[in-house]
Amino acid sequence: MPEATAVSIRQLSKSFDDVEVLRDVNLEVTPGEVVTILGASGSGKSTLLRCINWLEQPDRGSIHIAGQRIGLDDAGKRMGAKALARVRAQTGMVFQSFNLWPHLNVLHNVTEAPIHVMGKSKGEAQTHARELLEKVGLSDKAVAYPGTLSGGQKQRVAIARALAMQPEVMLFDEPTSALDPELVGEVLTVIKDLSAEGYTMVIVTHEMSFARAVSDQVVFLDKGIIVERADPETFFERPATERVQRFLERHG
Repeated sequence: MPEATAVSIRQLSKSFDDVEVLRDVNLEVTPGEVVTILGASGSGKSTLLRCINWLEQPDRGSIHIAGQRIGLDDAGKRMGAKALARVRAQTGMVFQSFNLWPHLNVLHNVTEAPIHVMGKSKGEAQTHARELLEKVGLSDKAVAYPGTLSGGQKQRVAIARALAMQPEVMLFDEPTSALDPELVGEVLTVIKDLSAEGYTMVIVTHEMSFARAVSDQVVFLDKGIIVERADPETFFERPATERVQRFLERHG
């Protein structure tokens, strides 16, 4: 894969039972690019995101992260657990439901993986974690436990935790869908700030105005197929397909 490619997806297909969720998906994301994935519920958006870091194993196709194939080696042989973990560490995943460890305070949630997966010293990991908590506006919550935080604060901790692994690509799966409406803005602001800093991101979202503001490329999935992709101005102002026009009339 060319070094200029952060994520390269070729001919990706995935089925659950007899339902084809993704079909021959091709997508490239360059370093520093923000790609948002839009589509109706059940269109395959979250499955595509989960395939990128091999949380779901595709049936066919290949995925490369920063030039390294994930899941299978270049000969098509299944990767061992350690090799898979090394490539997977190039992606930081932020889920809908936060997935924080409730028995650990915020600082420990952010430092656990850098210490035990990356081999960082406790002091180094904590210094970096405090920098990241400041970045997401939670420097005063280092010793708080997840149960005392709002949903928006939990999601910002989850973002800091993902960033702590210094990934090549950040993956966001509907990062605001579990939040009360008044808390959505604080999370979207953090993600916008990351985009301004040049982080490479692939974002599944239903927030149209956010997608328009933050994206370099907008991808529209329908029944597992990419039916349209464009820069945000073209996508939202001059959609090329009737399917996207109907979607934007409902959600725009």
